[in-house]
Amino acid sequence: MNDNGEIIGRYRGGTELTHADGTQARRDAVTVEIGYALASAAFVAAVAFGVVTGPALVLDLSAAVVHALVTAGGALATVLFALRVATVLYRFRQEPSAPQPSQPGRTRPDS
Repeated sequence: MNDNGEIIGRYRGGTELTHADGTQARRDAVTVEIGYALASAAFVAAVAFGVVTGPALVLDLSAAVVHALVTAGGALATVLFALRVATVLYRFRQEPSAPQPSQPGRTRPDS
């Protein structure tokens, strides 16, 4: 194992394990993060749309006002969806890929 925690020089099924296993873990983490970003953004957008268009369901409003609320709710939901996805993925990109030690100066659990 090298300093990054990647297995190098061992065999699995006759093929040498190399840096590719470390990148597979990174790809898996990116896939999970994208799924989380999309799911949380869909939730935020649905809540925003519901909050804006909710009065149209409860109150007796004219057709023009209902149309304006639905349009505003859709626009707000779209903007919030895009912002949520962007901020989650941007934050993920900023995180270090290797876990940091819990105590400064210590690199191994037994030290």
